Amino acid sequence: MTLLPATISGADWTSRDDLAQLVAALGHRTIRWVGGAVRDTLLGQSVADIDAATTHRPDVVIALCKAAGIRTVPTGIAHGTVTALLAGGTVEVTTLRHDVATDGRRATVAFADDWREDAARRDFTINALYADPATLEVFDYFGGVADLATRRVRFIGDARQRIAEDHLRILRYFRFQARFGGLVDGDAQAACRDLAHTLKGLSRERVAMELLAILALPDPSGAVASMADLGVLAVVLPEAGEDERAMLPALLSAEQREGVSPDPFRRFAAMLPADPKRADATAARFRLSTAQRKRLGLAAGRRTMLPGSSEDCSARALAYRFGFEGACDLLLLSGQSIAPLIGWAIPRLPLKGGEIVARGVSAGPEVARILRAVERRWIAEGFPSRSRVEEVLGEELPLT
Repeated sequence: MTLLPATISGADWTSRDDLAQLVAALGHRTIRWVGGAVRDTLLGQSVADIDAATTHRPDVVIALCKAAGIRTVPTGIAHGTVTALLAGGTVEVTTLRHDVATDGRRATVAFADDWREDAARRDFTINALYADPATLEVFDYFGGVADLATRRVRFIGDARQRIAEDHLRILRYFRFQARFGGLVDGDAQAACRDLAHTLKGLSRERVAMELLAILALPDPSGAVASMADLGVLAVVLPEAGEDERAMLPALLSAEQREGVSPDPFRRFAAMLPADPKRADATAARFRLSTAQRKRLGLAAGRRTMLPGSSEDCSARALAYRFGFEGACDLLLLSGQSIAPLIGWAIPRLPLKGGEIVARGVSAGPEVARILRAVERRWIAEGFPSRSRVEEVLGEELPLT
């Protein structure tokens, strides 16, 4: 087991002047850094977001920050969260809490004064780590540091109780397991399996958000396989059968081969059948945006949309028809290279309808037909220059 430090000293972010200003405003005995920033610092990873916990009530936080010249936004004030707008970025400051009532979808909370009580309502031990902003000492109430050292994602207390409080914690478990996990916690997995059906009660938007967060990770294939084995995937994404799940590792391999950054939505498309109608039904169920539904439907048509010409023309023809993003989706999902698109700007057809009219063709359907015919040949020939387009136009004009 790798021993982890008992402090977060040495981390660059802990010496930021704007954070020191916030600590001075609230008082160093009443505030601690909490959650991801502490966890990731202990692991030696970069820190993206900084959260703080405080014994002050939200109205006091706002007043103290105002007195110190710090702007705030009451982003989640009903649950005790105030966002401080600092020079180096935002910090969410949340009053210590304990749950009064939960129903698996939302919680009613009461403010508290006890740090351990606040930690007890969090999901995983590795997320219930606090650090003193003055001494940088880490406070670990439930063995989170040891779990980090062994790469174990473990619920605080009884796993079933934690999930009963918020059903989305099932999906969060797989996300954190994919990101940090090594040693598998049997109690956590059993609880996720036994309570998978409770995910049906959540809003589809929340489920979609968490699924995409899982798929955004560098390699989510292990998490997805575990979700399938435990019956969780069948609840949240029944469309992802065995054949569809096999598409995900193939796409990950293609992304790595082509040097493409992870795209959670493309990975989501990989887990759906190559059937536009079913893809659209899935998009509707998850209440995806119009643009997302269109993208999902396009990706689902990958079996019929790839032109049968050379690879170069095929890739560029797709980009011309569907844009760079759509073309990359179709090519990568079909195991083809996106190399022909790198550094290539999508051109515009160097011909307008007025030029056809000027050649003696009456404005109307015939102009549109000729324009489409020229465009088809222009695409098939690999987007040649204007001079070649003029030649093609001459060949397509009706004989007089």
